[in-house]
Amino acid sequence: MKATWDIFCTVVDNYGDIGVTWRLARQLVAEHPCTVRLWVDDLRAFERLCPSIEVNAARQWQQGVEVCHWSAEWQTTAAADVVIAAFACQLPTAYMEAMAAREKTPLWLNLDYLSAEDWTAGCHGLPSVKHQHVQKYFFFPGFQAGTGGLLREAGLLAQRRLFQQNPLAQREFLQGLGVAPTAGARLISLFAYENAGLASWLDAMAADSKPTHLLVPEGRILPDVQRWLGVDELSVGAVQVRDALTVQVLPFVRQDDYDRLLWSCDFNAVRGEDSFVRAQWAGRPLLWHIYQQEDDVHLDKLEAFLTLYTEGLSASAKAALSGLWRAWNAGQDMAGHWLAVQENWPELTEHAEAWCLEQASRADLAATLVQFYLNWI
Repeated sequence: MKATWDIFCTVVDNYGDIGVTWRLARQLVAEHPCTVRLWVDDLRAFERLCPSIEVNAARQWQQGVEVCHWSAEWQTTAAADVVIAAFACQLPTAYMEAMAAREKTPLWLNLDYLSAEDWTAGCHGLPSVKHQHVQKYFFFPGFQAGTGGLLREAGLLAQRRLFQQNPLAQREFLQGLGVAPTAGARLISLFAYENAGLASWLDAMAADSKPTHLLVPEGRILPDVQRWLGVDELSVGAVQVRDALTVQVLPFVRQDDYDRLLWSCDFNAVRGEDSFVRAQWAGRPLLWHIYQQEDDVHLDKLEAFLTLYTEGLSASAKAALSGLWRAWNAGQDMAGHWLAVQENWPELTEHAEAWCLEQASRADLAATLVQFYLNWI
C-alpha cells in the first residue's frame, strides 16, 4: 500500500518555498510509491510556477499531486502517514490533533532551509518538539554526507547533457521565449532580489570587449535594471542595447522551462534556494543572491557554501569567484570582480561541472526522505 504524505507550505518568499515543495511533491509521486497532498496557503503565487492551477479551487489534481488550498478556516482532515512542515511552518492545531488521534503515529518532519554550515549534518534527523506523543524530527537538505541531499529528479543530468549538446534544441527553446542571441555574445540569466551593486555590473558588461546578452525573467530585480537603462518601463519582450550589453526581459516561466534557460546560458545569477540548486545542476558558473536575514546571519550561510564550493580551485579563481559573490551580496562595486571572473572563466566553467557531478553522486532529497521513513517504520 502506498504511503500517504502531507506537505504543508506557507508562501513566504513568493516562489522559493512553493518552488521547493512543488518539486518535491511531484518527485515523490513520480519516482516513489507515495500519495501526496500539497497544502498551500497562496495559490496565486503557485500559479506562476504552474499556470494550470485553479486559484479558487479548494482541492485539485496537478501532475499526480492533490493540491489543497490551506485556508484560514481549516476543515477536519485525516492526517497522513508522513507529515512535512516545510521550512518550520506551523501546522493547524486541528491537524496536529488529527496526527495524535491516529492509531498508527505518523512521521512528522520539519524540512528545513538549505545550508552548507557544518552544524546541519549534526542536527539532521534529530528529534525536535513533540505534540502529545507525536515526535517531530529535523530534516536538513545539504551538500555533504550526513544531510538530506538536494532535490534532483531521476535522469535530470542526462536530459541536461542532451540539451546542451544540441544547438538546435537550444535555439528553438530560446526562440520560443523570443530570444535571438547576439552573435558571439556570452549568454547570462539574471534572477535576483533588489541589488545596489547591479549598476556597476551592468556598466562592466556594457564596457566589455566581448558582447553579453543578459536575459532577465520578470522579478524583483527588474526596477533596478530599468533604472540603469534610464527607461520608464520594461515589459516582457523588451530589448535594450547599451554598447556591448543587450538586455532582454523574459516572462516568468514554469519550472521545467527555467531549467532549460539555465542550461542555455553560460553564466547564471540566481536567488534564494530553488533556483540556486537548479543552477548547480546546470553545470555552469553561477552567482548566488542569498535571501537576506536579520543580523546578517545569511552571510554565514554564504561563506559556508563558498568554503565548500571553491575547494580545489586555484587561488586566482577562488579569489575571483568569492570576491564577486561577496560584492553582490553586499551591494558593492562588481566591476573588478567581474573582470577577475572572466580571467578565470575556463577553470570556473570546468569546476561548475565537476561540482555538479560530485553533488549528483549522493542520494537526492526525495530518496533520502523516503528512506528515512522506511527506516523509521
